[in-house]
Parts: sequence; structure tokens; C-alpha cells
Amino acid sequence: MPWWSWILLWVALVAVSLLFYGVLGVRLFRKFMATVKDLGAAGGKLGHLAPLPEAARTAVPGSAEGRAPAGSAVFASPADMRHDYEASKSSRREERRLRRVQRKKDRGQPQALADLDFT
Repeated sequence: MPWWSWILLWVALVAVSLLFYGVLGVRLFRKFMATVKDLGAAGGKLGHLAPLPEAARTAVPGSAEGRAPAGSAVFASPADMRHDYEASKSSRREERRLRRVQRKKDRGQPQALADLDFT
């Protein structure tokens, strides 16, 4: 093989690799621009949210109409958060128990004593 064929081979390899990196760069740039566009749209959406009404800020926590504003758990005391967690956990457990009792009643299945709240 003559010496100039090696030069031609290496020039072709370098050209193909540069083309490959160029295509990868263009794809990366397009994906980055699409991400920036989506972030801009999300920022525009979040920027137009209305502030909470005064009634929601001063309402009693736990009531149906007045929930604590989002992010307020960060500033709450750990004891209050633990109490809220335990209360919601026990209410979900009770709701599951009532659904289980009703489901067994509808199917005519025997009830478990623990489900009937005899304890």
C-alpha cells in the first residue's frame, strides 16, 4: 500500500469523526434549547399563579376549606408535623377498615373481630 493511501485513510477517519461530533453537538444543542423553552413555559405558568386568599391563610388547619399553604410544613414544629402525620395515618387506617367491613358485608363473608372494633 503506497504512503499516500495512509494519509487518505487518516483524513477520511478524522473527517468522519468530526462529522459525527458535529451531529452530536447539533442534537445536544437542540435538546438543550427545547429544555430551556419548556422551563420558560413552566416559569411563565408559575409566575401567573394568584396568591392564596386571606381566608385560606388564617383558616384552622385540618378543616376541609382551610388547608395550610404549600410549603408551610418547612417552618412548622416537628411535634406538630408528627401529630398531623399520625392523625392522617390513623384516619386512613380507619377508612380502610370501614371499606373492608362494608365489602365483606356486601359479599356475605364473615367479619374479623378486629374489623368490628370489639377491642
